Amino acid sequence: MLRGRQIGLLFGVMLIALSCIFGGALSRRLRAHGATGGQSNADVNVERDYQEALSFITDNYADEIDYEKANQAAIQGMLSTLDPHSTFFPPTDFARLKEEQDSQFYGIGVTILRHKDGVYVQAPVQNTPAARAGLRYGDKILEVDGKDALDWTSEQVSKAVRGERGTKVTLKVERAGALAPLYFTITRDTVPLPSIRTAFMFRPATGYVALVGGFTHTTSDELQAALSRLQKDGMRQLVLDLRNNPGGLLDQAIEVASQFLPRGQTVVSVRGRGEDGQTKVYQNTDFDPEDFPLVVLVNRNTASASEIVAGALQDHGRGLLVGETSFGKGLVQRVFELRPWGAGLTLTTQKYYTPYGRSIQRDYSSGSLYDYYVRRSTQDEPEPAQPVAPSLPAQHNTKPSLPVPTPQPTPVPAPKGPAVKTAGGRVFYGGGGITPDIEVKPLDVTTPVRVRIFDAAFAFTRELTAGQIAGLENYRVDKVQYDHELRPTDYPVTDRVIEAFQTYVQHHPELGLTPAQVKAETDYARIRLREEIATAAFGSEAGARSLLDSDPQLLRALEAFPDAKRLAEAIRNGGSVSLNLNTSAPSWPMWSDDDWFLDSLLT
Repeated sequence: MLRGRQIGLLFGVMLIALSCIFGGALSRRLRAHGATGGQSNADVNVERDYQEALSFITDNYADEIDYEKANQAAIQGMLSTLDPHSTFFPPTDFARLKEEQDSQFYGIGVTILRHKDGVYVQAPVQNTPAARAGLRYGDKILEVDGKDALDWTSEQVSKAVRGERGTKVTLKVERAGALAPLYFTITRDTVPLPSIRTAFMFRPATGYVALVGGFTHTTSDELQAALSRLQKDGMRQLVLDLRNNPGGLLDQAIEVASQFLPRGQTVVSVRGRGEDGQTKVYQNTDFDPEDFPLVVLVNRNTASASEIVAGALQDHGRGLLVGETSFGKGLVQRVFELRPWGAGLTLTTQKYYTPYGRSIQRDYSSGSLYDYYVRRSTQDEPEPAQPVAPSLPAQHNTKPSLPVPTPQPTPVPAPKGPAVKTAGGRVFYGGGGITPDIEVKPLDVTTPVRVRIFDAAFAFTRELTAGQIAGLENYRVDKVQYDHELRPTDYPVTDRVIEAFQTYVQHHPELGLTPAQVKAETDYARIRLREEIATAAFGSEAGARSLLDSDPQLLRALEAFPDAKRLAEAIRNGGSVSLNLNTSAPSWPMWSDDDWFLDSLLT
């Protein structure tokens, strides 16, 4: 019986985790007094209780025990008593975390998305093994290396497809219009994971940068290159899109904010305890940025490092924030590796504060992860689950004609923390995320009919771009044309396409839609189809851009530039600021994909 060895191994891993969690104090005491001698009563109790519990389970449990799983659960259980962001990562997940921080990983380079009946290819990434092998939009993944993948999640497919560089993976796919399944054997290679997915001139003199891919080791360099390119193209004002940015590396957030703030200005301060107990103040010491008008987009999924950037720009009055109140994550995690097993954990070691002293961390004292991540507070109603989407917000070339509602003022959120006076005498409140200067809600995409239209639009476009829709064979896409500037005449969603879509849903009752429902949501369906067709024909970036012209938050941001300019000038001249910002919703309901893209995976 291996019970003694199993207990010893498990306790060894637990001891390493404990030494990380408690700042190394336990390991220092054990080194000073020997592995068993000289331990404090607390240390002895931890070892005794854990060994006794595991011994009891081993002797009495009715079935086989997965000791590795039990050990991981024990470590995560300890971390979960601390805060929502201290997390244990098994070896495979920890390797993926490090890959994402390095802005690249080894795989085939394709975005996948789970629909009702399986996982599908949404878009091959340009110049990657998947694109060179010939995978296409709409390919349904049936098998990975001979294993049935029909019931797999996107995450399961992603883990199976990723692997060591130079190794091969074989995919069996079902392609619309093909008489038999197709097989692709693809050699894994480096796949880029950029922070900036979209950067272009949205209007004359107006640049747009979507910094949505987190803050990795390359983020600052990516932003510097994007700004330089846009300025050469005539940019004189900028929209910086931080919506859905989950955060990342602290040093990169500091460098990103520094590319907009004058040299010497504070970006953020961090405070910890123990050896990290002193407050550290980080300033712009490296950049002399140009002073152009700036508007920043934020939403409920703008978190952590992206909130550092947003908070710094707002505190200093460098730009106006438009959108929704951000997530509210003001905790800094340090990454620890648990050697030699290759697992790891992130542990909160510091809290960060905006330049004028705001803590934006939301309350998590209830201990409910559901409230923390879904409801945001116990006073909120639960948010309906968002349908997933393959792309980021992007440009749409024809304006929709959705019904025009009566504009209503946006309610001012109740203060959640202490008042903090910032540059120009403006007052903001800490403790609940970064509140935008101008609040604009996205279009509601969670109604049952619109959720079903989302899936149906993909299914229809899969057939359409394979040349399988009678009378619309000219919409067939044989090869993706990357780097194409999307025009209104490219695969337009005409009335004839809408009629074909209505016929399609009528012949596919499993989609749960009727032609009458599509007709009632014609403009919504037109936008969804436009994005799907653009993605199939020109890649995910073109599909992303197809949405921006109908994005209410972006369009309101464009209106805010004069106020952003006046704000920056007043603060630069040392005066107080009182802007009469129009916080009402726009007079037309426009498109925003909100956090839809979060469930699509690049693999």
